[in-house]
Amino acid sequence: MNCLLDTQMLIWVANDPGQLPQRARALIADTGNNLFFSAASLWEIAIKFSLNRADFRVDPHILRQGLLDNGYHEISISGVHAVAVKDLPPIHKDPFDRILIVQAKLEGITLLTSDATIARYESPMLLL
Repeated sequence: MNCLLDTQMLIWVANDPGQLPQRARALIADTGNNLFFSAASLWEIAIKFSLNRADFRVDPHILRQGLLDNGYHEISISGVHAVAVKDLPPIHKDPFDRILIVQAKLEGITLLTSDATIARYESPMLLL
């Protein structure tokens, strides 16, 4: 399975893997799965890290390199992704989450999330 981790999952992977839901840990540990992260998540983390948000205390440079070193694949934000956001229903207002939803849908990758609002979208995803 191709799995795109949402921003919260990436923070848990980096800072506190024990916070990951059991099923997420199993999917991440399964060497048969391909793991992906989005440049959008790094962008969100960088912004909130620079604002000294307590819930975003992971250095985005170190996180990116660690993910790459551990076999994760990076998904860039393309113009196709950006314009596809306009077709999403207004269920969720967060622009970072909305681009992740579009990326999962367009790239055919299952989005792993613990956010029930994100899970309301019609896109390949698992609510964990």
